[in-house]
Amino acid sequence: MDNRTGPEDKPVQRSKSFSFKTHREVCSSCQKTVYPMERLVADKLIFHTTCFCCKHCNTKLSLGSFAALQGEFYCKPHFQQLFKSKGNYDEGFGRRQHKELWANKESENITKSP
Repeated sequence: MDNRTGPEDKPVQRSKSFSFKTHREVCSSCQKTVYPMERLVADKLIFHTTCFCCKHCNTKLSLGSFAALQGEFYCKPHFQQLFKSKGNYDEGFGRRQHKELWANKESENITKSP
């Protein structure tokens, strides 16, 4: 009889750091779990393919048919329409114009001057 023990005699040790738990991804629109088959990434945000819609008309978007501005997504026709309606990205998309911010800073500088 041989007293040596072979590798088959030792109990298998599994790493305690290994886990089957995966990082849960959440849709940026509906805040529900996104599974790999329904996952779409646009502007570093994760969506369900069905939740990736135009902010203006709610049309379903694809990676080739969207335009993004400050974290909001639009279909290309509405993105162009909203820009053309006011001639700038701020007013067309419901924000204050940058020139108003510049005017405020200029008036503050004038009042601060000695």
